[in-house]
Amino acid sequence: MPFVKVLKDKAYFKRYQVKFRRRREGFTDYRQRHKLITQDKNKYLSPKYRLVVRFSNKYVNVQVIYAEIIGDKVLCSASSRELKKYGLSVGLKNYAAAYCTGLLCARRLLKDIGLDDVYTGVEEPTGEVVTTKGENGRTYFVSELDEDGKKPFRALLDVGIKNTTTGSRIFGAMKGASDGGLDIPHSHKRFPGYSRDTKTYDAAVHKGHILGEHVGDYMREMEEDDEENYGKHFASYIAASIEADDLEELYEKVHTAIREDPTRDKAEPFTDIDKSFKKGVKKTYEQRKADAAAKKASLRPAVEEEEDDEEEAGDDEEEDDE
Repeated sequence: MPFVKVLKDKAYFKRYQVKFRRRREGFTDYRQRHKLITQDKNKYLSPKYRLVVRFSNKYVNVQVIYAEIIGDKVLCSASSRELKKYGLSVGLKNYAAAYCTGLLCARRLLKDIGLDDVYTGVEEPTGEVVTTKGENGRTYFVSELDEDGKKPFRALLDVGIKNTTTGSRIFGAMKGASDGGLDIPHSHKRFPGYSRDTKTYDAAVHKGHILGEHVGDYMREMEEDDEENYGKHFASYIAASIEADDLEELYEKVHTAIREDPTRDKAEPFTDIDKSFKKGVKKTYEQRKADAAAKKASLRPAVEEEEDDEEEAGDDEEEDDE
């Protein structure tokens, strides 16, 4: 018999350590998270902020989060569900909607901390990566620095377990937050329009994705080639009377509306309360025992009657046999 080396012996299992639950379930990359939240010790009580972008089945969610010992805390959040307020009711998960959601989160955050007038961001999207050199040699990803010395709000992109492929919608949300005035370190190598083969970047292609031109092209192509499926695939667009030529103007209006009022609508308090309802008083053991005895007593006559009927039926059968 050949020699077989035992790789998982007693010592292996003795030292085996089970991974964290969220790592086992595939929800959290703890190696990435550790790098995103670990701060220098000389920067006491100045947390690292993360721009967290997540996609559900229908919407885009963008949050600015910082970590504490007791857990993460959300500083600001925005969802593409809120874009209906600004005139966008369809396509709430595509690249253009992700850009709008990132823009909304950035403007809302800067308004809350009083920097919305200082760092206005990029008024009209161009698709270019905007950078500014500070006096300390540091690169800031904002158009201009404040003369009074107010530094821009820096956040790091947190993609979670999503693959960072070129043209991913995650980077659309990041670009929207960057154009909204946040200082987010990034490059053009993951935006639509970048070619890894030629090492070139076409900002016009990226601008087209921001304004939904790729959706419009697909709508025109599908309407010509497959009109039946076009009516099914773009049913919500047709119901809202939105055509391919209207998308660019629509997204420009949404960007303008977000900049005018990025505040969140306050939820109306729930007032439909039935005050006539009163919770019953809990019964004592003696009361429950008495109720059970009363129920048994009420059922006893019916049981006795059934038994009498069965006995009479048995007597009749015996007489027939004789």
